[in-house]
Amino acid sequence: MSASTPAPRNRTIRVTPSERSHILQCTSRSGIPDEGSNIDVWCDRVFLGEMEDIAPIIPQKSVDLLVLDPPYNLRRDFGSTTFRPVSMADYATLFSKWLDRLTPCLKPDATVYVCADWRTSAAIYASLEERFIIRNRISWERDKGRGATTNWKSTCEDIWFCTMADHYRFYPERVRLRREVVAPYRDAQGKPKDWVESPGGSFRDTAPSNLWTDLTVPFWSMPENTEHPTQKPEKLIAKLVLASSDEGDVIFDPFLGSGTTAVVAKKLGRRFIGIEREQDYVAVSQKRLDMAKIGDPIQGYQDGVFWARNTGAAQQKMGTNSYSEDPPKAVRGLFDL
Repeated sequence: MSASTPAPRNRTIRVTPSERSHILQCTSRSGIPDEGSNIDVWCDRVFLGEMEDIAPIIPQKSVDLLVLDPPYNLRRDFGSTTFRPVSMADYATLFSKWLDRLTPCLKPDATVYVCADWRTSAAIYASLEERFIIRNRISWERDKGRGATTNWKSTCEDIWFCTMADHYRFYPERVRLRREVVAPYRDAQGKPKDWVESPGGSFRDTAPSNLWTDLTVPFWSMPENTEHPTQKPEKLIAKLVLASSDEGDVIFDPFLGSGTTAVVAKKLGRRFIGIEREQDYVAVSQKRLDMAKIGDPIQGYQDGVFWARNTGAAQQKMGTNSYSEDPPKAVRGLFDL
């Protein structure tokens, strides 16, 4: 097998040259709406261009949820562009400029989630606090990457949870985490206490916290995987979307990358706006959107709950897999194994 031939189990989404040409032609023909256009003209579209140019002409006070995943202050190659680190002061200034262009399009009750690593978190905090109400900092385990010989391996990233005002939407019941009960408690009558007993195991739905250890970063055998270097899991974005928006709401991602936010919004019945500067990532985003349908599965999320990692086999035993594929194949596509 040649180096350019994917392994049999490699499910990475790739765009052929003909697909890329067609997608970019369609993107170019559709163009960017004129300033003052209705928000409906903007929705369910991916725009090729610079966020700094496009975001200011999105209708003001029209976005319900902003998912902001900008380049961290690290050297990264994004297609034809290389982001080079600058001083923390300069990064803070750059981040503030991004927010200045994005904030006008947010509704008065909008929610903002901002992704960062531990270094950039320190740089962006003041800018966030100046413009929003900071509610919490989520830390999620990103168990991927090489170890370090002179430092602790970095395996977590941050997501800042912010709102425009004290009035905002938050639905914790939608993002409960189903965990396997290791030491189950029973009441005086011997019945399960705060957990469910089944032939496939014992489980309890727990309240969502700001520490997430149930995520798997997309890799080559997962159907959502792309070649984008910093792709976020669909499961991660689904938590943000479900917790802080309703069906039909407008979700905006100005650094769309491989399209995860748009794909998740579509699967969950939300509208989306995406901006991406790299042609190849616009193409892969659109291909993922063309593949996605409302109600399509999100790995690790089913029947209204998020499953802890490595519980797919247990769910299969419970018989809750409602998809038509054979169970082993379905489990591989739906859960974190």
